[in-house]
Amino acid sequence: MREFDHIGLTSTVKRPNEMWVESSRVWVTDPKESPDLIEYLRYEPDSTVNSKLREKPHLCFRVDDLEKEMEGAEVLLGPFAPVPGLRVVFVYKEGVCWEFMESTAGADWHKTP
Repeated sequence: MREFDHIGLTSTVKRPNEMWVESSRVWVTDPKESPDLIEYLRYEPDSTVNSKLREKPHLCFRVDDLEKEMEGAEVLLGPFAPVPGLRVVFVYKEGVCWEFMESTAGADWHKTP
């Protein structure tokens, strides 16, 4: 299973309801609050996130098997669990940054505590 979830764009603008992800030192918005399903990512200066991921947009899909999606790809970040019930990995393949998520909450991953 692979279901589209959102597009991620780097931004320097502080936005309402940003969520802090300590492990990557980035502020992220909930793409479900955007009519265009955009997740904005605002990196702290000391974030160690790979420059490809910081400089390029990413496409995100919910999947059943993170390990399968990582096969043959350059792993940029993860896998990690930004919130309970959600595992995420960012990879680079075909000249594109991809985010894959395994979520026990399905499409409602953003509502997990």
